[in-house]
Amino acid sequence: MTCPSLLHRPVAVADLVGDVAAGVRSDRWFGQFSRFVLVGGLSSAVYALLYVLLNGLGDVPANVIGSAISSIMANEMHRRISFHAGERVGFLTAQWEGGALAVAGMIATSLALSWFNSVTTDPSVVTEFLVIALVTATIGTLRFLALRWVFRPRPA
Repeated sequence: MTCPSLLHRPVAVADLVGDVAAGVRSDRWFGQFSRFVLVGGLSSAVYALLYVLLNGLGDVPANVIGSAISSIMANEMHRRISFHAGERVGFLTAQWEGGALAVAGMIATSLALSWFNSVTTDPSVVTEFLVIALVTATIGTLRFLALRWVFRPRPA
């Protein structure tokens, strides 16, 4: 007896949506990564809003304050939402370890942009943005892997 191929089986949209929703809620890598991206997008939006609202203080203060507040918020949301580690990992531990990773990411992005600007003559803003996006995506992936390890369940 042969099984029908996947192409010949009817698939309800509700089943697909249910499967995706279950995957996002799970503590497997797909669920954690989905929630990680969602939290990252939200914290980036908070940073952008704070930067605009605080820009009257100057670019550097607006950047520092926006980065600090959005990073604290992101670390806490990653602890509770992305990795369901609220019961296993304390607030200060999440801030210390997640904050160190965020600082390392900011340093890497700044170094990459400085290097890029030193080896190119008059790069366009779009090109600089692409460099930042590439480095940020790389750092974000490494941060996800590191936080996944930091917030992992520990044996009793």
